[in-house]
Amino acid sequence: MNPTKMRNTYGKLMFLLQDTETPAVKAETQMCLIKDVLMVRGFLEDREGLTLLSDPLLKDATLSVDNSDHSHSQAELTRLGITKEKARKKLIEKYSTGKLNETDVERVLSSISDYCTYVDSNVNPVTRMIKLLKENFDPSQPVPSFSLALQGISKPKKSSFGSFGSYLNSGSGYSSRFMGSGACLNHDHSTQFQFVYQSLSLWREIMRNITRLWHAADADLLYSPYRLSDTGQGLNRVQHCPNVRKLMDNILRRVQNKMGSWVGLGVIHLGDRDVPNALVFIDKYSQVPRILAPIAACIESLPHLVHDEAFHAYVRAEWDSLDALRLQILSDFFKHGFDGSGDDGGSCIDGRLTSAWNWCSKLAKKPYYYVFMFTGFQGFDGDW
Repeated sequence: MNPTKMRNTYGKLMFLLQDTETPAVKAETQMCLIKDVLMVRGFLEDREGLTLLSDPLLKDATLSVDNSDHSHSQAELTRLGITKEKARKKLIEKYSTGKLNETDVERVLSSISDYCTYVDSNVNPVTRMIKLLKENFDPSQPVPSFSLALQGISKPKKSSFGSFGSYLNSGSGYSSRFMGSGACLNHDHSTQFQFVYQSLSLWREIMRNITRLWHAADADLLYSPYRLSDTGQGLNRVQHCPNVRKLMDNILRRVQNKMGSWVGLGVIHLGDRDVPNALVFIDKYSQVPRILAPIAACIESLPHLVHDEAFHAYVRAEWDSLDALRLQILSDFFKHGFDGSGDDGGSCIDGRLTSAWNWCSKLAKKPYYYVFMFTGFQGFDGDW
């Protein structure tokens, strides 16, 4: 299923298939409309072609080249494309025998290549944001005026608009009371750095396993009974998610073991009013690259605008320098994109993503919104 169809075609399909499994519908139709997804390994196993998966050329033949961060030159991209095509041709020629024909081998290679490309497109934005966090902030030494420290408040305050320059010069940076009111967490700079780093590291691990989680979500949606319940966001199909939960527990445990200590809660909401079913879960986490990619692209595009005199005049008038602008955007996101705000926000596993989405919803009111527009920003939820 095309990932871009998550919110319409895929959701409708899964709800339809869920209902075909009810006793009343099965009694009428006398058939089962659910069929297991055909996997590459099973496909090759039936055709005695499993040796293809251990061939050294497979890596080159299914190579994914993500140049969203402009890390590859055009010459490198051309070279990688030629290498990939040569490897594909050799594998097709080598394994198009017996029960595997040329079309079968090409189908297998395309399937694996699509998998690698999709996973890389999800992982890459998270990796880029982790790199920006480490390059621009020291956990033990806050940047003057751009500390990541948070001071939570009992309830949101009305935002106060004022001169950004005077706020910056006051030495307090972009604190919770300037277009970031509503923070629910109390963290010093070092703790917030770790909280953000751990959250991004968890998201990266989730993105690396996103196809496994999606497959598990299919099973939970189709083979677990549901009940209609008002979750506060209308009627939803609430059901247990044993397969997704098992995978998520393992992913979270691996990340926690790697980090040593863990900041915040380790609660994973599944099958409750926050995340009623596996469809909501997989849809929620499929938004991670859509949230992070535009932010990373904006920051990475700033140096390329060095020759735009009008843009630089605007930056100098508002922020004095590109460095101050970059730190302003990043410190604001790393603070208020992870401050526990938003409906059902907090420091739990799902609340971290809720806070990030809440930050995105307020971007148009930020003083640097037009900077995003300068760098080609169109939205966080557009079609791919």
